[in-house]
Amino acid sequence: MRVLFAGTPAVALPSLEALRAAGHEIVAVLTRPDAPLGRKRVTTPSPVAARAEELDLPVIKADRIDAEAAAAIAAAAPDVAAIVAYGALIPASALEIPTHGWINLHFSLLPAWRGAAPVQHSVINGDEVTGASTFLLEVGLDTGPVYGTMTESIRATDTSAQLLERLSHSGAVLLAQTIDAIAAGAVSGVVQQGQISLAPKLTLEDGRVHWNDPALAINRRIRGVTMEPGAWTMLGGQRFKLAPVLLRPDVTDLAPAQLRIEPKSVLVGTGSHAVELVEVQPAGKKLMKATDWARGLANKEDVVFE
Repeated sequence: MRVLFAGTPAVALPSLEALRAAGHEIVAVLTRPDAPLGRKRVTTPSPVAARAEELDLPVIKADRIDAEAAAAIAAAAPDVAAIVAYGALIPASALEIPTHGWINLHFSLLPAWRGAAPVQHSVINGDEVTGASTFLLEVGLDTGPVYGTMTESIRATDTSAQLLERLSHSGAVLLAQTIDAIAAGAVSGVVQQGQISLAPKLTLEDGRVHWNDPALAINRRIRGVTMEPGAWTMLGGQRFKLAPVLLRPDVTDLAPAQLRIEPKSVLVGTGSHAVELVEVQPAGKKLMKATDWARGLANKEDVVFE
């Protein structure tokens, strides 16, 4: 099959490699334009663009499918388009360009968690099982018929970043198998059935920890927003970043947001029992062990998050 591959972040790379390994011809790669990264804001190609250039593949850089980008896609004459985390909507006018349409790899078991952040919402929600789906892209948001699915257990300590890394590899196999089956005329899409849930893109505010919530909900939220947009609270009027915490059901005498600094642990009260901080990042500093941060406090008594 002549495949147009559309993707931007590193999570899309396993799918690009899987399609190449399956013997499909990548006729072009569609990705977002170069963007400034790091503290020095150096303009940098996306991970997919960088890999495509290494492979000497034609690259189309566009933050939206306008007339110019659509013409470049049409010129590549793809039989099918495979899309993994491209980062922009495909307009109706472009959906008909590939003969077999656009096949999207989505990291949830559709129709659960339609939207931009399915893995994060799945972890925050406390799901025990998630997965990935391949489906035919249409105008609606993740509403098209499904070609295939695979499942993945969510571990108690998984962050969304860790879970997404696993799904990117197992999902890549699913995507390659789906394109193989389409090429062989051996698969057709099935209308989505089941409970619909939505997974909109998370904002910075979604990462804020509310200490009146139960410890389990706080644990899930912190893991769900790690790495993006990141978990945080306020201390001394400044944002204080948090890595995943440990549950401490043995400690129930702390008020929500109240800290207790012990020789080998830093505990915080919640709406149920305490949690133990593992790593923290005070404003203007690097990530460090919570106990190292606590040792540097001038006043260890009556510390309370805001």
